[in-house]
Amino acid sequence: WKAHANARGVALVGDLPIFVAHDSVDCWTRPDLYWLDAAGLPTVVAGVPPDDLGPEGQRWGNPLYRWDRMAAEGYAWWTARVRRAMSHADVFRIDHFLGFNAYWEIPAESPTARIGRWVPGPGRALFETISRALGPLPIIAEDLGLITPAVRALRDGCGFPGMKILQFAFGGDGSHEFLPHNYTPDVVVYTGTHDNDTARGWWDNAPAHERALCATYLNCGDDDVHLAMIRAASNSVARMAVFPLQDVLGLSSPHRMNLPGTLGGSNWAWRFACTDLPADTAAALARISAAAGRAPARS
Repeated sequence: WKAHANARGVALVGDLPIFVAHDSVDCWTRPDLYWLDAAGLPTVVAGVPPDDLGPEGQRWGNPLYRWDRMAAEGYAWWTARVRRAMSHADVFRIDHFLGFNAYWEIPAESPTARIGRWVPGPGRALFETISRALGPLPIIAEDLGLITPAVRALRDGCGFPGMKILQFAFGGDGSHEFLPHNYTPDVVVYTGTHDNDTARGWWDNAPAHERALCATYLNCGDDDVHLAMIRAASNSVARMAVFPLQDVLGLSSPHRMNLPGTLGGSNWAWRFACTDLPADTAAALARISAAAGRAPARS
C-alpha cells in the first residue's frame, strides 16, 4: 500500500509503539531480550506514574526490554524493527519517546503504576546505531508528558521533530508553548491525537476560561472551532500539520477514537464510510493547505 500511495503523490505517516505485547511474536521468539522469569512471565512491566491523567498512573503491562543485552548485539533487534517500519510508512511517530531517556519500571505484581522507579533508557546511542545502518531516520518523537531537559536534548540531538497539540494550548496564557505563535519549525502540530477528544468534543467540554481563550485566539465559536483549529495548525510554522478525520468532519465526543487508561467500550471502534464524507471535503482541505503554503494552489 505504501508503493500504491507514493505513486500517487501521497506519503504515509505511521506509528510505532515503544513497547511490544507480552503475547507478541517479538517477545516469544527472543525472550532473552526482555525481563522475564523462568516461566516466561514478566518480572517488571511498563507504564507511567501518577499524573494529572490519573492518581493510579497507567499500568500498561508490557514487558520491558533488557537494554543491556540489546546493546551487546548492536541494537540489531531495534534496527530490524525500524527498517520494517520504514517499509510501511514514509514517516512514523514513536510513542512514549521519553522512555528512551528513562522509563517507569513497575513490579509485575503491582496492580497499579503507583509503585515503580525510573530506570535509564538507551539514549542517543540507540538511534545513532540505527542511523548508521539505515541512514537518516524519518521519526516523529512523541514528546508529550514529563519532558525534562534530558528528553529535549535527546530529541534535538537526534534531529527528530516533537509534537504540539492544539487542544492543550488554551489552559494558560499567550506564552503557552502549544499556541501556534510560539512554535519553531521543528515540530509536528496536531489539532488532537487519537488519545484526545475530537475538537468539537473538546470545545463542548472545555472549562469556560479555556474556551474563552480559544474563541479569542482562533476567532471561532460553536459551529467552526474544528475548522479554526485546522487553519491554525496549517498556518503555523510547524514542519507538518495533522488533523484526525473526526475534526475534518466536525464530529463530537461520541466519535472519539480512544480514552487513555481504559479498555474496551468504544475504544478504537469508530469507523467511517466514503459516503460519510461531504463532496467538498477534499476541496476545502486543499484550499486551506494551499493558503498555508502546504500544497500547490489550484484554480
